[in-house]
Amino acid sequence: MANGGPVCGPISTFSRVRILHALFEGGSGQNDTAPARGELTIDALCDATGLHPNTVREHLQRLIEGGYVIQASEHRTTRGRPRTLYSAVTGAADASSPIARNKAKAAAVRGDLLRRVHPASASALGRDATYQLDALIEHLEESGFEPVVDDEQLTVDLSPCPHAAGRAEDRPMLCSVHLGLMQGVLTEAGGPLAAEAVRTSALPADCTVQLRLTEMTAA
Repeated sequence: MANGGPVCGPISTFSRVRILHALFEGGSGQNDTAPARGELTIDALCDATGLHPNTVREHLQRLIEGGYVIQASEHRTTRGRPRTLYSAVTGAADASSPIARNKAKAAAVRGDLLRRVHPASASALGRDATYQLDALIEHLEESGFEPVVDDEQLTVDLSPCPHAAGRAEDRPMLCSVHLGLMQGVLTEAGGPLAAEAVRTSALPADCTVQLRLTEMTAA
């Protein structure tokens, strides 16, 4: 259910993974002059990743265009030019992206069209959860995966993982960032599903995402 638009590939390079990891960490461990937790400057991202400022700027622009990062001007209480702060999109009120919301809405429209043609593809989880899955599937396809959803077991099989050939020591960071991205997509779409864990195995190519139903189902 690819949308035919430009591929942002939020985890297409490990440089982007490092940038996103720093943003999800939200400045923990920074010094006292750092912005509030959850927001980082270009300089702070360079310090966290070891990347050149121009490289960081280029990746951030692509991530902003994809709906995975937002930017805001610093609120200063002293004189001086406000710095630009960057944060990862989580779907929370203060970390939401209109691009991500529009992508989720567009995915739901395409999903409805597909279900009209193939009624058997409809999920038994309800409308909101179905729309969340629409958004998640498109995000995963944009990221280079071929997701297979089991809405009874609440799993998404991503095997074979296209990142399996990467260094084993990089995998925990990659999985952590990818889980954060998926949770952000689900939250932006709005509904009862949450991304709980990325389950790996001894085989690097095996990858399954475990979802869960939140208390919203009781509403």
